[in-house]
Amino acid sequence: MATTSGSPFAYHVFLSFRGEDTRKTFTDHLYTALVQAGFQTFRDDDSIERGKYLNLELPKAIEQSRISIVVLSENYASSTWCLDELVTILECNRTHGNDVLPVFHDVEPSEVRKREGSFEKAFERYENEVEEEDDHERRMELAKRVVGWKAALRQVAALTGMVLKNQADGHESKFIKKIVKVVGDKVRRTVLSVAPHLIGIDLRAGNINSWLQDESNDVGIVAICGIGGIGKTTIAKYLYNLNFERFEGSSFLASVREVSEQPDGLVRLQRQLLSDILKGKKEKIYNADQGIVRIKEALRCIKVLVILDDVDRVDQLDAVLGMRDWLYPGSKIIITTRRKQLLKASKVHTVHEVSGMDNIESLELFCWYAFGQDHPVEDYRNYSKRVVHYCDGLPLALQVLGSSLSGKSIDVWESALEKLEAIPEGEILKKLKISYDSLQDDHDKNLYLDIACFFVGKDKDWTITILDGCGFFTKIGIHNLIDRCLLRVGQRDNKLWMPHLIQDMGREIVRLESTKEPGKRSRLWQKEAFNVLSEKTVRIIYLMSTSMVLVGICLN
Repeated sequence: MATTSGSPFAYHVFLSFRGEDTRKTFTDHLYTALVQAGFQTFRDDDSIERGKYLNLELPKAIEQSRISIVVLSENYASSTWCLDELVTILECNRTHGNDVLPVFHDVEPSEVRKREGSFEKAFERYENEVEEEDDHERRMELAKRVVGWKAALRQVAALTGMVLKNQADGHESKFIKKIVKVVGDKVRRTVLSVAPHLIGIDLRAGNINSWLQDESNDVGIVAICGIGGIGKTTIAKYLYNLNFERFEGSSFLASVREVSEQPDGLVRLQRQLLSDILKGKKEKIYNADQGIVRIKEALRCIKVLVILDDVDRVDQLDAVLGMRDWLYPGSKIIITTRRKQLLKASKVHTVHEVSGMDNIESLELFCWYAFGQDHPVEDYRNYSKRVVHYCDGLPLALQVLGSSLSGKSIDVWESALEKLEAIPEGEILKKLKISYDSLQDDHDKNLYLDIACFFVGKDKDWTITILDGCGFFTKIGIHNLIDRCLLRVGQRDNKLWMPHLIQDMGREIVRLESTKEPGKRSRLWQKEAFNVLSEKTVRIIYLMSTSMVLVGICLN
């Protein structure tokens, strides 16, 4: 079970109860309901080893639990173990802020507070033990404990709790459901850490969020696609945190592409999916085929929300989800990917392509990272607008550059902007280059580089004619680039288009072929093309030849 990022708690719930009263009945049913609801729950009979380590482990478990449920039953006070445990629970509430939820099972709060009935009898016995103790130090120690127990019972009885006799007409099953809901309201779990300043995310995620909450029995798969750094994962995390509690089981599988490339990566993803869906239960899986069978068995029984982040191959989908027909009615699947065409083979219900931020959103996001506020400092206003124009609506670029320029002088900003015009920022380039590296062969990589250097803004049909004449299979190549979100074709003017950061990435790949001697690069354009020509190091305008380094040059 995932816990809140950065949380000091190892458990959501600690259960304190009198074993002889409720261990095999009410408390067992409550424990099962909490676990099935996805709460990591501690109870002393199965969460730690019995024996000499018990006294050491229980206080630690109480401290590391977000909330303690104290089941106050008829014979609770007859156990000094329970009373000492209650003192520790209330101490953690006072010093660390851990929540406490008293549950009164067949006793009234007044009986606990006033120590009536069985509680009175228990304390009569303790006070007799104090009187009968001959050793002075032991008598004083026991007397001190009794005073602490009395105070603890008064304190816990005064807290807002739940009384079986007053709720659900005394029906334990209904009462337990209410307890689970109260725990959920108190814990307010946010499973996944999401970046701050989610500007415009309601607009971008709104349709998918409505789909997740439509309560229909239809099984649906939605894909969120776009270039690297556009915010696909952020949107997916945001949607998961808003909606995972609506489902009986949920799982967010992060970095599927990266994990699947590691040894036994697909099996690891399958194990995580099963562990999440089965509320922490560990399944032994030794190969992907076995995992598919186990997942099929698990997913066909409950309504689930599963998010697969950064998928780039069909086999990754098949290994984790397989056929859509497995899924229980009402289940929802979300995929994030850089590949549009991947989705058509996977029975995707809807494709949601993430658009970049507009200028107003971009400026606000940039300013939060650069200045810690939603608007630029006056002297930096024009520089901020230049950065926003460069970032072209890409959230990753706005965050990276905002953070790197934060606190810097205007001179540094000017220098940084001049450098960006010549050399793209490294962290942004690294993220974007994943799409380039994933192209299936050198043919598509070379086609991308040629388009980035020479053909952005040109007519698609004209470009195909030129590049086909140079030995390219241009139509299928353009199709593959569009699939990787590296290229678009204008619907109205039929022109090739790239976000300028994607175009800059291609030109930077070429520049790195020879940073000091442009004449040794495979492609040249604009100023450097004129410089090389003027030095008479190049005599050919455009040539596809394995015998020469240069394959293209653009003078305009």
